Parts: sequence; structure tokens; C-alpha cells
Amino acid sequence: MKTKFYYFVLLGFVIFALAQIETTAQSKKTIVLVRHAEKLPPVDTDKGDPDLSLEGRERAQRLMRTIKKYKPQEIFVTDYKRTRQTAEPIANHRKVQIQTYDPVKQADLVAKMMTSNTKRYLIIGHSNTTPALANLLMKKEVFKQLPDSEYGVFWVIRMKKGVVIKIEVFPY
Repeated sequence: MKTKFYYFVLLGFVIFALAQIETTAQSKKTIVLVRHAEKLPPVDTDKGDPDLSLEGRERAQRLMRTIKKYKPQEIFVTDYKRTRQTAEPIANHRKVQIQTYDPVKQADLVAKMMTSNTKRYLIIGHSNTTPALANLLMKKEVFKQLPDSEYGVFWVIRMKKGVVIKIEVFPY
């Protein structure tokens, strides 16, 4: 009889702990979105994957100085040199490994973030994928594709329990 009682107490504790984990994963999150910095003009040898230009490398440093206050715990980039090179200064500063995501499967990235206990993210994408990801997080179409010449803005999206409570766009 005593064993059954302890079993039910333990079971209740496990259910409570799992509910707390889910609540924690869905609690407050800060997601910083940015397009990669300026890239070199395309050449035949880069196979559509050019490096950052000197101006882009300077912008990546500026991005690091600007967003370090958000303390990203996880950094995701698309699988291109320009997104990875944009992320490197902040990743090195924060000592965070850069992870890749598939821009065609942004819903998978959102699901991963929403179920994770991580609270602060940096996501680096492209002129079309970054606004699309902001729209996906907001669950409505607000932002349009960035012009090819636009490199100097980032979004800070604050969420609580999976719902956007504040979104800001800043120049850098």
C-alpha cells in the first residue's frame, strides 16, 4: 500500500515537472533577425556563394557591437558563406557555435525555437527570408522583402508563451 502511494506521488511529481519544462520552453523569448552583410559581386568561381565584401565584414563587426546586449545563446544561419561570416564576430564574442537552418523550412526552425528552453536567438538570413521569418513568427504578413541594397536593419522580436508581444526594427 505504501509503495503504491509513493508511486502515485512520484508519478504526480514527474507530470508536474514535465508541465514546468513545457511552460519554461514556451515562456519569454527574444529573437533577433538580420539579413547578412554586404557580399562581394558574384563571379563564376564562387558558385553563387560569395564571401562578404570589406564593407560587409565591417558591418558584421558593427552588428556584433550593436546586438551583443541581447546575448544570443543560439545562432542560426543559412548554409552560405555570407551568413556565416556575418555571424562569426558575435559567435566568437559569445563563444556560441553557429548552427545552420534550411530557409525553405522556416516553420521547422520556429518550432524548434518555441519548444526549446533557450531564450535568446540570433537568426541570419537573406533579403527575402528574414522578413518572411518575422511574418511567420507574428503569424501575419507585415514585412515585405528587403531591397537588394538594404543591409542595415535588424528586427528584435519579443515573445511570451509563443505569442509576439513586441517587435522593433532598428538600424545599425
